Amino acid sequence: MALINKLYTKMKENSWLANLTYSFLAIVMALIIGAILIHISGHNVWQAYYYLFYGAFGNSYNLAQTLLKTTPLIFTGLAVAIGFQSGLFNIGGEGQLYWGAFVTAIVAIAFSALPGVILIPLSLVSGALAGGLWSIIPGYLKAKTGAHEVITTIMFNYIGILATSFLLKNYFKADGPVDQTRMIPESAGLKELIPYTRLTWAIILGVFIIFIVDYLLKNTSLGFDLQAVGYNPAAAEYAGISAEWILVITMGLSGAIAGLAGSTMVLGVLHRFITNFSPGYGFTGIAVAVLGRNKPWGVLAAALLFGALEAGGMSMQLFAKIPQDLMTIVQGLVILFVAAPAFIQIITRFSVGGKGAGLNE
Repeated sequence: MALINKLYTKMKENSWLANLTYSFLAIVMALIIGAILIHISGHNVWQAYYYLFYGAFGNSYNLAQTLLKTTPLIFTGLAVAIGFQSGLFNIGGEGQLYWGAFVTAIVAIAFSALPGVILIPLSLVSGALAGGLWSIIPGYLKAKTGAHEVITTIMFNYIGILATSFLLKNYFKADGPVDQTRMIPESAGLKELIPYTRLTWAIILGVFIIFIVDYLLKNTSLGFDLQAVGYNPAAAEYAGISAEWILVITMGLSGAIAGLAGSTMVLGVLHRFITNFSPGYGFTGIAVAVLGRNKPWGVLAAALLFGALEAGGMSMQLFAKIPQDLMTIVQGLVILFVAAPAFIQIITRFSVGGKGAGLNE
């Protein structure tokens, strides 16, 4: 009991520890309710969760699968999170991801004669620029006209996905029945981290971008301005910060990171651009950002959780015969508990207090 009291006191003093404990409780409660649902559906709960853990971390191949599914969510989750830091809700990650993937594939094919040491960075930068430029438009509309970014970015998703599909089918389609570009040159492909898996250096790049964004937010004047606008745009303007420019810059950064998600998919997994290749990474990134409380390292942990649930869920479905729908329900419960603090407070009387409960924290 003394240890629990000491931990509770520490949590009250340390918001970071409180947030971590809160997220852990949310995950545990989601798994408990998921276990009840699995039991009610007539399946073995212990077998189901054994294969969930084994499928996610049981051996090097399964771990690689988890990290592979984690990688795009790191980028899309971080893209949403950095938008939240300035009070922007960027739902356009999916369209930005498609532009990043498309431009990356075209650049890699067009400059295939270049050595990999030049071609890979060139392709990544091109994808980031494509995503960033695409997101700057709704950012500019928000800053200059007040057009709500939720509406504009949703529409830009449709436009981006359909525009890349149109360009592919009419100008860049390779021979064959599938709507896809030619293969990118081998020199442009990201190298595997674990042999015979598709896990590449993309995840290292994702962690590096997490580090850069965390440093930007904590140690630079731009990061301070960005968060100041998020807390109170009027006060930031009064302090001499141009809220309009900060909104445009933030949307550009957010889109560039989402574009990198598409770039790494092309260079590391698909090795070409294919229509409708994304299962919704841009939208799942919203849940990842919320679960990670819009903090860069929190996004990394949340993306890993989603990657583990997805990889483990496939194992549950294959070996324990658990319907994939149940895993989707568990994922939804995790998000629900983390995003709705009242659920945890009602059941556990645990309070995060102040920071950590809202979207823009």
